[in-house]
Amino acid sequence: MNFIITLLLGLLLPSLSYASDGATHLDLTSNWVGYVALAIFTVAYVFVILEEQIHLRKSKPVLLAAGLIWILIAVAYNAHGLPHATAEGIRHNFLEYTELFFFLLVAMTYINAMIERGVFDELRNWLVNKGFSYRSLFWLTGILAFFISPIADNLTTALIMCAVILAVGKDKPKFIAIACVNIVVAANAGGAFSPFGDITTLMVWQKGILEFGTFFKLFIPSVVNFLVPAIIMSFTLPEGKPTAENTNESMLKFGGMTIVVLFLMTIVTAVCFHNFLHLPPVFGMMMGLAYLKLFGYYLRRRAKSTLDSVEMPPGSNESESFDVFDKIARAEWDTLFFFYGVIMAVGGLGFIGYLSLSSEFIYGELGATTANILVGIMSAIVDNIPVMFAVLTMNPVMSETQWLLVTLTAGVGGSLLSIGSAAGVALMGQARGHYTFFSHLKWTPVIALGYFASIWVHFLVNGV
Repeated sequence: MNFIITLLLGLLLPSLSYASDGATHLDLTSNWVGYVALAIFTVAYVFVILEEQIHLRKSKPVLLAAGLIWILIAVAYNAHGLPHATAEGIRHNFLEYTELFFFLLVAMTYINAMIERGVFDELRNWLVNKGFSYRSLFWLTGILAFFISPIADNLTTALIMCAVILAVGKDKPKFIAIACVNIVVAANAGGAFSPFGDITTLMVWQKGILEFGTFFKLFIPSVVNFLVPAIIMSFTLPEGKPTAENTNESMLKFGGMTIVVLFLMTIVTAVCFHNFLHLPPVFGMMMGLAYLKLFGYYLRRRAKSTLDSVEMPPGSNESESFDVFDKIARAEWDTLFFFYGVIMAVGGLGFIGYLSLSSEFIYGELGATTANILVGIMSAIVDNIPVMFAVLTMNPVMSETQWLLVTLTAGVGGSLLSIGSAAGVALMGQARGHYTFFSHLKWTPVIALGYFASIWVHFLVNGV
């Protein structure tokens, strides 16, 4: 029986070869295991791209793909008596995901807490009631999206600004379409110069490739990326201003602004952990979660004492308790599991050896500048997260300027198409019928002009 099993495995695994690192790594790129893994990942990502059409959440296919790819790797390595190598490889990739997971979970919890306390609703009402013109609202929502997304994520920022546009521009469908394009570009551009603005910048920072302050060298290129298309689009805006819908009711609940301050303190804590203590920033974020949990305890005690002393009407802001675990439960779990599937699947392809081959060709043959520009264009078609994780796994030898370039292009390249970023996909659902794939595609040449202008300015400001 052992002879038969060995013979079958020998037939199934004919082209396995040992890599040069002490016979602990196998080259599976020309083996059926590698081919099947590539096919699995490709099929899974087709389902991800078709999420809006088939209504299958994007986490499901990549979770399955990640499991299948690592099963194939384990079979190949076990057949050659190297089970521990597979275990080490999967633990390495899982640790990468774990740091990202807890970092994002804390950030999402804070964002959900601010939403529940009415912070963003209050901002929206203020903008709606000010009676701004269409042109003013176009610029205000774009500028706010640009400066909020470095602190919050670009998805949440885009949804907030889109709610404003839908509220004030309901009589002007053309305005809604143009303003949504502007919001997507602004949110993605704003997220590119901050470690907290986009998943890709967060991945680069947590990997330790760029220091926290280094990202701000991308501020001017990001501004150019936003302003070039915005200025051109502004010439097509309708004249006049929408009818103000005045309401004196405040949407801000007690403690809302305190939570904003605590979130900023959490970011400062994460930065200090990384810069001064040389600890992973995720530990600073987890400590920051304690700030929110302690403040949540105070809010619950306050709500209880208020209810005991005064009978509050149902639905009153003061009578509502605050539960941190409810905010954790409302995190974007599909997105978090999607990240897991992508990181583990791409990590598996890297373990097989495909990313090394890709790195040799893309960065070796084409050169770093061309490769990094193509990374941005690719992120408009394929999500920028697997693209950036692949680059980080390849870990090509590049200067600081080139690492900043790939951070910029991966962050803003998704603006080229509406499906290229989470912000664009979300707004297609929120402003359904007004903001569509083709309404965005109409402005792609203008956005591409901003894309290449930002690259030129980056080299001009930060060197070659």
